[in-house]
This record gives sequence, structure tokens and C-alpha cells, in this order.
Amino acid sequence: MCYAAVVRTLERYNPRRVQELVAATKQVAAELRLSLGAKLHETPTTAQILADDLLEIAMKRGGVTRPTCVPYEAAAAFCMLLLQHHGVLTVHFVGMPPGTANILFKFIPPETLQKFGGAARFAKAVDDVLTRLGEYVSEPAKLSALLFGEA
Repeated sequence: MCYAAVVRTLERYNPRRVQELVAATKQVAAELRLSLGAKLHETPTTAQILADDLLEIAMKRGGVTRPTCVPYEAAAAFCMLLLQHHGVLTVHFVGMPPGTANILFKFIPPETLQKFGGAARFAKAVDDVLTRLGEYVSEPAKLSALLFGEA
């Protein structure tokens, strides 16, 4: 099912485009670093919030001292909230869940970032969702309803 998309992608491959995508991702990383500090991890092409750190940040913001969920659930809730409140679609919602609970920001199209309002606005959306996630991890029933729907 994915082979046609892979072929089209390879036919349109342009190293300049890859550089543009990485540059936009680095802009986002620079803005995220302002609020996340050492909790933001970077590779040459990605910015990442490790799932354990994501849960720790949410717990702190929610005033929670003991985990009410596992990191993978926190990551799923984070992505759900990012979609609900800011219209950001992550791989968790396109039928190809990642093999990790870490949140990866990579190959962000500069035109998409521009439509969003820029890297700083994107980072503020992430920060907003981390705070919202804190509210959910402080109320396990609310978190369950977010992930699985009302009982």
C-alpha cells in the first residue's frame, strides 16, 4: 500500500527540500528549547520529547506526585490534545503509530509552519498541550475518557 507513495517520493527527491525541512525543524527545536530546556533532545534531523520526560513534565504541571498512567498513554493523550486544541496531526492518528512513545518533531514543512504562525507559535501550542496534559494525568477518569471515550 505504501510502495506507490515511496516511488513518488523518490521521484520527487530534492536534497534542497530536505535541507528546508530540517531547517524548519531546527527552528521549532530552538523555540521548544526555551520552555523545555534539557528535556528537549535533538538529533541532526529531529527534536524529541522522550516519553518518560513528557509524563514527568505533565505530572509536575498537574501537581501529581505518582504516575496515573504509563508514558505511552501520556504520549497518546498529548497527541490527542495537540490535534483537538491546535489541529496538529501526528503519526498517532494516520494509521501508522510509531514504534516508540517518544514525541518526534521532524521534517516539518516550512510552508506548514508558516501557516501555523511560525515556530514560536508552534512551540506555544506544545507548551499549552503539556499543561493540558497535566490536568488529565491528575484525573485518571478524564484521561481514560480522552483516550477511550466515555464509558
